[in-house]
Amino acid sequence: MNSITEKILKMAENYRDYTSRNLSKLVQIPSTSGNEKQVILELKKMMEEVGFEEVKIDGLGNIIGCIGNGKKVLAIDAHIDTVDVGNLKNWDFDPFSGEIKEGFVLGRGSVDQKGGAAAFITAGKILKELGVNNNVKVYFVGSVMEEDCEGLCWKYVIEEDKINPDIVISTEPTALNIYRGHRGRMEIEVTFDGISAHGSVPERGRNAVYMASRISLEIENLNKGLKKDEFLGKGTAVVTQLVSKTPSLCAVPDYAKIHIDRRLTWGESKETALKEITDIVDSSNSKVKLLYYEKKSYTGLKYSMEKYFPTWRLPENHPAILFAAEVYRSLFRNEPKIDKWTFSTNGVTINGIYNIPVIGFGPGNEVMAHAPNEKVEIDDLVKASAFYALYPFLMQG
Repeated sequence: MNSITEKILKMAENYRDYTSRNLSKLVQIPSTSGNEKQVILELKKMMEEVGFEEVKIDGLGNIIGCIGNGKKVLAIDAHIDTVDVGNLKNWDFDPFSGEIKEGFVLGRGSVDQKGGAAAFITAGKILKELGVNNNVKVYFVGSVMEEDCEGLCWKYVIEEDKINPDIVISTEPTALNIYRGHRGRMEIEVTFDGISAHGSVPERGRNAVYMASRISLEIENLNKGLKKDEFLGKGTAVVTQLVSKTPSLCAVPDYAKIHIDRRLTWGESKETALKEITDIVDSSNSKVKLLYYEKKSYTGLKYSMEKYFPTWRLPENHPAILFAAEVYRSLFRNEPKIDKWTFSTNGVTINGIYNIPVIGFGPGNEVMAHAPNEKVEIDDLVKASAFYALYPFLMQG
């Protein structure tokens, strides 16, 4: 182990309490998608106290800090919005306590994904103290609205902020493994137009709920035969909602709508997935639609994109993956596990649309994401901090 690696590991360990306290502060601020303002301001304060050279909140509400001014550009991303807490009866502790207990930081967002943000603040602190030369520039991005529409935030960063990194590290939870892709997804809606009739003579009408139900069963069958990829796994299709309208509870419903969650493996596309649905739907009385996301961020800006989130993966021998493995071995003296996420991340835009290499390395286990009793090991935060600091340091060459 060389001297700089030893020094970074030691500094990350010395800042153990600093990192866990910062995460505790972030967890204590509720920040569902569209309601991130206060946690963004807290992250801004942390960046400024460390001495990041540039700190700004962009038009969508993402916070972006920067260290260095070189030609090699790295970005480290952590979305800081969270899902809601769900049924409080399923929690053994206050989801917003941020309690530090028995080697863990507890609470909503500790794993998904404020732990990554707390770790990269510490990495920035280490880089500021060690100094970076003129070969590298590191952006630290606290992104918003990911839980509502993953990738939207990075669409804004790339297209509006004009930031185009050479590589992005996603701090989504990986249990400290190195991830190189995941399935894509899309949200599809099918609407059905029926004809109402009195409930005492249903044969006079055309029941939209029956139409939707028959198609739902067809989609269940479709799911069984979808394509499988050796690395990313099988594509899936599932009906997650059925809504109907009727003039009366004593009348045949004349409208129904189903929502389909479609997960896309390698080789599947927006076009192929839509065709699979249209092929089983009676187009004369129904309509298939790819949904569109358009909501206001906490800044008041309305920004939009299709709810199509492309599948992406990097080859295992991609230079970014090989370099990440080298950083891992240097720090932890063993071989990393190279794997994938089961869920979807901002990588759908960063790599899936803009073809910027993404590697995943994050504290915490993804099984805790969106789950009650969410918590992250402080040891994970320390190791992630060291990784985020050493990666750009070694990029300097």
